Amino acid sequence: MRAILTYHSIDESGSPISVSPSAFRAHVRWLASGAVRVLPLDELVKADDRMDAVAITFDDGFENFATECADLLVEHALPTTVFVVPEHVGRTNEWGGVASPGIPTLPLMSWPTLRRLAERGITLGAHTRRHRDLTRVRGAALEDEVAGCVERMMAEGGMRPSSFAYPYGAVDDTSASVVRDVYALACTTELRALHRDDDRALLPRLDMYYFRDPGQLEAWGTTAFRGRLWLRAQARRVRRLVQGVGRAA
Repeated sequence: MRAILTYHSIDESGSPISVSPSAFRAHVRWLASGAVRVLPLDELVKADDRMDAVAITFDDGFENFATECADLLVEHALPTTVFVVPEHVGRTNEWGGVASPGIPTLPLMSWPTLRRLAERGITLGAHTRRHRDLTRVRGAALEDEVAGCVERMMAEGGMRPSSFAYPYGAVDDTSASVVRDVYALACTTELRALHRDDDRALLPRLDMYYFRDPGQLEAWGTTAFRGRLWLRAQARRVRRLVQGVGRAA
């Protein structure tokens, strides 16, 4: 089984975007044990479906990545991609100046920190320019969120991202088409393993929030692991369907 693992913040808040430092360290120990291969994102996408392999990704660029994660990942030679939001670099995750309900307001990494991480081998990807829902943006504003993200990252140190992650996992045909023209691959929040015929602009990932308890990630590939993944995916689909109905009402 191949899968892209995704984290956001490594903290003790217990929020839906958080994994505790102790749980993350346990994940790193398991990933470094050789139980699965850990590949760069672009290599994982091209790997054989029969391979047990993962890629590690982080969304948003929280400062706690630098303090809690970077040294461990580099020490164990675990390739990692961090998707950053240029207009919020050095600020917080109050996207558009508004705090998200149930989500702690936390600092994001600065440009000097991101440049140092890139020098240490951490891959930097794009997460739009301002963390906007791309299904609600059109025309020049959509182009600015997608291509403008590259321009800003290049201007801040020649960091040319080749990979992208959709904020909130929100994507439709229009936004996917724009992203496909700019990036080699892009990640959604669809909760499942990779398949050979996946569209490289619509790659699924496994949210590690759902595997934060001891032994859950370590059960990789077992019937229990696959069952948990399927149940979580169904629950997420139902929740988003209900949210969509609420928006339309």
